Amino acid sequence: MSKRTPEEILAGPYAPATRAADRIFDTARELFYREGIRAVGVDEIVTRAGVTKPSLYRSYKSKDELVAAVLREVETGFWDRFEAAEALHPEDPKAQMVAYFQGLADRSGGDDYRGCNLSNAVVEYPDRQHAGRQVAQVHKQQLRDRLRAKAVEMGASDPQVVGDAMMLLVEGVFTSSQMFDGDDKPAKAVVGAVKALIAAYCPA
Repeated sequence: MSKRTPEEILAGPYAPATRAADRIFDTARELFYREGIRAVGVDEIVTRAGVTKPSLYRSYKSKDELVAAVLREVETGFWDRFEAAEALHPEDPKAQMVAYFQGLADRSGGDDYRGCNLSNAVVEYPDRQHAGRQVAQVHKQQLRDRLRAKAVEMGASDPQVVGDAMMLLVEGVFTSSQMFDGDDKPAKAVVGAVKALIAAYCPA
């Protein structure tokens, strides 16, 4: 497989799977994202994937284990996009964050955009002991830490405030994009918002 460029990673598409285990995984990922994790049962996953239920349980002990595996893959894709934005602008953390939020705004414009599977999982599973909730919870804390660290790199006068504000902007895009249809989504304003945040807190 050829190495993808930062621009391709930010765009986010992936190739279809062929093996039974991969079809199960990709089908679950698609259904969980489109319909919600709790709304999708094992029977629907195997039917849509064109495999048998024993095929699923040979790879995953339970649906919860499959959910956690899907969310770990989603997390990997998230960091790929985040790091692709960094790679576009080496040594320029301000431009990196603008590039990341521009990619986020672009992806959120589609009618089929359902936000972040990790954020959605936190809402769907209030039980903090659920395997999927734990994957999502750890990821969100890591994101908060990295955004605060990025604010330090940008020379922010208050890195914790700037990092947390960027966290709120990210989650705001994930949530608001599911509430509004068409081209007039609030997420279109996020690039201007992060630029204003940087200008206010990060001296030139």
